Amino acid sequence: QVQLVESGGGLVQAGGSLRLSCAASGSIFSINAMGWYRQAPGKQRELVATITSGGSTNYADSVKGRATISRDNAKNTVYLQMNSLKPEDTAVYYCNADVTKVVVATKFRIDYWGQGTQVTVSS
Repeated sequence: QVQLVESGGGLVQAGGSLRLSCAASGSIFSINAMGWYRQAPGKQRELVATITSGGSTNYADSVKGRATISRDNAKNTVYLQMNSLKPEDTAVYYCNADVTKVVVATKFRIDYWGQGTQVTVSS
């Protein structure tokens, strides 16, 4: 089994910053892409940012210039630094990892999700 544990959410004032962390642990052969998604009340889950194992990044237009995704491959950890936060950034933020596992000499790729961390931005 693989677990993703997020941390760093909370209440922040508009214009402030926060840093989310997500550590993966368990039966992992390798981790391919990792990413952050968010879901606001009454809305669908949406992509915030992703990063490949090689460090290539992709951002939603809504956070470009305000967010930086990074990862520490040795620690199986992904980070999301968000600056100039806006009330519309309020959501539950979920970590995602595309994990390769080896079972009886066969590789499988499985998508895992964290439990989510609440980010609330007050105006």
